[in-house]
Amino acid sequence: MGAEADIGGAADGKPTVEESGGILSEIINEIVSSPINIALVLAILFLVYKIVAGRRDNQEINVAPQPPPLPKMKKRDMLLTELRKYDGTQPDGRVLVAINGKIFDVTRGKRFYGPGGPYSPFAGHDASRALAFFQADLVKEEYDDLSDLDSRQMESVREWEEQFTDKYDFVGKLVKPGEEPTNYSDDEEGEQTEEAAVLPERSKDDWFLDNDNFL
Repeated sequence: MGAEADIGGAADGKPTVEESGGILSEIINEIVSSPINIALVLAILFLVYKIVAGRRDNQEINVAPQPPPLPKMKKRDMLLTELRKYDGTQPDGRVLVAINGKIFDVTRGKRFYGPGGPYSPFAGHDASRALAFFQADLVKEEYDDLSDLDSRQMESVREWEEQFTDKYDFVGKLVKPGEEPTNYSDDEEGEQTEEAAVLPERSKDDWFLDNDNFL
């Protein structure tokens, strides 16, 4: 009966254990007999390793804890020389940007304005002129009174000021050399917090990302 079973298995077209082992041996011999085949197998194994390792690295990045948000700054006016300190490179990573004489804390948008971000030239600077002309290289290193801008350009600056007011915390005014800073009371700071809580969020950051020629 055992012989009949073996014959029956072969008659059904199914390879026996001995035949399967022989086929596998032939495949292995074919691979190792050619340097090209060996190189192809090694390349495939390397690609599989990179894919698996890449997925594991991405999972580790996705679960990495986010740093806690910075505490809100106490309101204060600044000279441009003081503003420059807040470009995201200091230990706490805070980023401030001035628009139309107002300073905003844009740290929550650090991926845009922080070091390496698409709008990092604005960090620690007055971005008014650059935004009016949509040219980041127009950011100045000295106080800019914007007196040479026409009405259309100033209207654009005011629109950007509204966008930043809606989205980011107001820190204070950008004062020119010799100008007296404002003394902010605790009541004024409380009012600013309440206003920020009810303002809707609107931003032109997405517009920038869709216009690669801006920077």
